[in-house]
Amino acid sequence: MSDLTRTLPASWYCSSPLYQLERRAVFLKAWYLLGPITRFEEVGEKVGYEVAQVSLVACRMSEAPQDIKVYDESTGREFNSYLTETGLLFSTISDEAPSFDEFFPDLKPLIGTVDFTKLPHRRSIKYEGKFNWKTMVDGYQECLHCQYTHPSFSVFYPPTFYTVFNHKNFSQHVADPKKADDGLFLYFFPNCTLNVYGGGMSSFRVCPTEKPGVTRMEFDYYHMDSGEKFEEYFKFVRQVAMEDYELCEKAQENLEKGIYAEGILNPEKETGVAFYQQRVLGLVCAQHDAETASASSQAYEVNGNTRVVGPRLVDPALS
Repeated sequence: MSDLTRTLPASWYCSSPLYQLERRAVFLKAWYLLGPITRFEEVGEKVGYEVAQVSLVACRMSEAPQDIKVYDESTGREFNSYLTETGLLFSTISDEAPSFDEFFPDLKPLIGTVDFTKLPHRRSIKYEGKFNWKTMVDGYQECLHCQYTHPSFSVFYPPTFYTVFNHKNFSQHVADPKKADDGLFLYFFPNCTLNVYGGGMSSFRVCPTEKPGVTRMEFDYYHMDSGEKFEEYFKFVRQVAMEDYELCEKAQENLEKGIYAEGILNPEKETGVAFYQQRVLGLVCAQHDAETASASSQAYEVNGNTRVVGPRLVDPALS
């Protein structure tokens, strides 16, 4: 039993200081999916985003489809961005992130199987939920709950053969390993997804707020059809999203009440959860150790006594 991966403690879902550490350790050092180039059709139109309290804007600067600038809304400073050959735009939110190829070294062959320049953008929606950002990612990264919580989705993609293949900083979800081309479901660490199935495409971003128990969900929907077919697709994918939303709010409530503290992850069915949680754990602990060491080295003399600047406040779970 000692070899089995344990979940993150419940305190990591409820602590404001811990989120600030996550922000420095995880979010400022990552790449984010903003969307396919069909999201930026009009020259000069600004599409706004907010990730971990950083506001950014993506704007198509000319008639050239690839001429898209991503910049800080408040300062105008341009962020590093990357447009893949098949039409997906990614961006950073700080200079602390590595290069795109370093962050996603084996992503291009997989997303190269889909032409993301064909599906028009149809709708975007956003709203807040009473749960931590990791609560939603937990749900996306495993499908033990799918058969019971998503009965309509399970009809088309039975969870019997559901498999998650984890790569560096992303996961691929496959409903049937023998039919790997039947839909494309991707999770991009730490908080973005891309889902191509049912004749359309959707993506969502799980955006943390400064309150650890509140998260803003942002959804973008794409489809070849704008009428009844799109509305039918939209209704289906929204049903799945709301089922997850309700599940996450209930899970967060249990975490905050102390009903659930920590547990063991299923070694076969929750590999996606283990992958991303261990990634968060490693990055946060490394950031904490680096900041603690840096603060401890900042000693100074006061009346002949050595004083040490203390580290920034972090969650007790790291002490």
